[in-house]
Amino acid sequence: MSMFENNQYRWRETYFVLFDSRKRPTLETVDQALSVLSNRYVLTNLSADEEGRFDSLTLLSPDDFAALDICYTSGVEVLEHGAELAEEIGQNSGDAEDAARARRVKQCDARFDVLHFEQVPDASGGADETEEIFDPSALLLVLNALAKVTEGIALDPQAGSVLDDE
Repeated sequence: MSMFENNQYRWRETYFVLFDSRKRPTLETVDQALSVLSNRYVLTNLSADEEGRFDSLTLLSPDDFAALDICYTSGVEVLEHGAELAEEIGQNSGDAEDAARARRVKQCDARFDVLHFEQVPDASGGADETEEIFDPSALLLVLNALAKVTEGIALDPQAGSVLDDE
């Protein structure tokens, strides 16, 4: 079940981890990489293809009032989108490192779509209260972990920028 179907959460943004499809990890590898990030995270709806490679999962971070839907996509759609993203990266920075990243993004034929959700406050809490308790750290930790297991590049498409991959 997607978090879009859960009225206790609302979608905030989508990030991507682009990589070479030959580096697609198994579900077990992703499960292990995310499980060690925090004992507060709950992984649900884990799905793999017939070869045991990662397809999708949902990560709940109740203490952060956040959730992530993560799914695998590959093929021509990713290559076309990667070319668009690479152009944005190149326009947003003139440095050689970003140019190299942009070239690498163009070659990626697979990606993880990481949809970030915020828990909606109940009727007793106000919007200001939610802003104080919503914590995006789960998103950043997960993006970094996924980039490591795939040797990929984590991107913020809204900003057209690569997230720190150090």
